[in-house]
Amino acid sequence: MRNDPHAKTLPYEYADIEIENNAQRLPLVLCLDTSHSMLGGPIGSLNAALQEWTRELHDDVSLSYSVEVAVVTFGDAGVNAWQGPNLLSRQARVSPFVPAYQFQPPMLKAAGVTLMAEALELSMQIVAARKTELRQLGLQYYRPQICLVTDGLPTDATGHLTDTWQRIVPVLTEEQRAKRFRLYAIGVGSVTDRAEEVLRAFAPAFNARLQGFPFRELLQMMSASANAEQKGAGDEVFEKIFSQFKTQRPAWES
Repeated sequence: MRNDPHAKTLPYEYADIEIENNAQRLPLVLCLDTSHSMLGGPIGSLNAALQEWTRELHDDVSLSYSVEVAVVTFGDAGVNAWQGPNLLSRQARVSPFVPAYQFQPPMLKAAGVTLMAEALELSMQIVAARKTELRQLGLQYYRPQICLVTDGLPTDATGHLTDTWQRIVPVLTEEQRAKRFRLYAIGVGSVTDRAEEVLRAFAPAFNARLQGFPFRELLQMMSASANAEQKGAGDEVFEKIFSQFKTQRPAWES
């Protein structure tokens, strides 16, 4: 573990623990829509939920030393990866993943267009890169999770609706079939029937269309799914957790 790039930046009080931490890792990508339609209450609710979820992660002994969190946003300033609260440049050669106990969320702003397909492509790229890094470090990992959250439809760089998102569907289908990651595709707010079709194409097993912006419940569902992954749960457990989340009942209390 001494070659882990995260070890260089750990707070002093964690250093010895992290060096000896050979826990199996669980990469988690939050792929978040921060386009103009999220302006106002929605982006405020998302930021508040991220802050609360971060505190819960830090308090969860099981998750805090196995989950690694990366954030990808699409909207303000295009498609971007974040390492905790820090926006990474497109030329950055560092991993955006941060150990859960060390993670601090970015403060997100809403603006721009909905480059959803490009954000999913970046999410897949950073997951693949992190898996390679973990193998090089001699560390094992659980199946990564990607959580796409959007309140709209994919657009091009000019903000016009587009069907070019269809190009990534075969890739997503194959990657999920091969169990390279588990993708959750969540529509919030007033998403349309067409938007729901897009989400279903991206993630046939784990898609949802929800009223309002239940970001707190969404993030808690991701934690429940991570816990199930650690316990080697079968597909039926993840389906139950997700089904209960869709009706906004707390699966982790059932």
